[in-house]
Amino acid sequence: METLLRVTDLLVRYGERVAVGGISFTIERGEILGLLGPNGAGKTSTISCISGLREPDGGRFAFDGSPFAPSADASARARIGLVPQSLALYDDLTADENLRFFARIAGLGSADARAAADRGLALAGLADRKGDRVGTFSGGMKRRLNLAAGDLHRPALLVLDEPTVGVDPQSRQHIFDALERLKAEGRSLLYTTHYMEEAQRLCDRIAIMDEGRILDVGPAAALAERAGLPGANLETVFLRLTGKQLRDA
Repeated sequence: METLLRVTDLLVRYGERVAVGGISFTIERGEILGLLGPNGAGKTSTISCISGLREPDGGRFAFDGSPFAPSADASARARIGLVPQSLALYDDLTADENLRFFARIAGLGSADARAAADRGLALAGLADRKGDRVGTFSGGMKRRLNLAAGDLHRPALLVLDEPTVGVDPQSRQHIFDALERLKAEGRSLLYTTHYMEEAQRLCDRIAIMDEGRILDVGPAAALAERAGLPGANLETVFLRLTGKQLRDA
């Protein structure tokens, strides 16, 4: 596969604490890469740097083989779409108004923003609710619209941070179907989740992270083999690699 994003020696510090300790990995074109880890593993810091929300303390990125600095360059950030865990929607606006607003923020002109909003409503399965205020929506509907908002400008890489938290099974299935459609279009996705069955179903490769380090990267079956657990499910492999102690922080 062709590498879309290469992360090399990524370092993130908060004062004296090292949150991400010089990790390296790639995201290939047309793949879904899962980024899994316990609380405090460094996942959020990693995706914040990739999305341009935070400048790393060390390391470098390459996008399509060229240097990539999303925290400093708006044109670089435009190649990334972010679906945050915290809903980035305005309850007092309709679904259509939300998507048109975010499309304009992404730099689309008026006509393109209308087309992007229509495409986003279809992706979210909410075309028939386009004129309803988001404050009237269920949690699952908001999650689906949140996904659509991150994809309005058709970024080459879509970063998703826990996109199915608190949703009903029907909305979760719809989100899965939407992500698989995006992948079928040749798009790349970076997917973080605490739901192991989601990662096992959706992700071509999985990076397991803990204490700021990447412990292993590969397809779920290969991770199981290398962990000495051939045929085991991903949750069993995850616990073998990261331990069973509680992570409440």
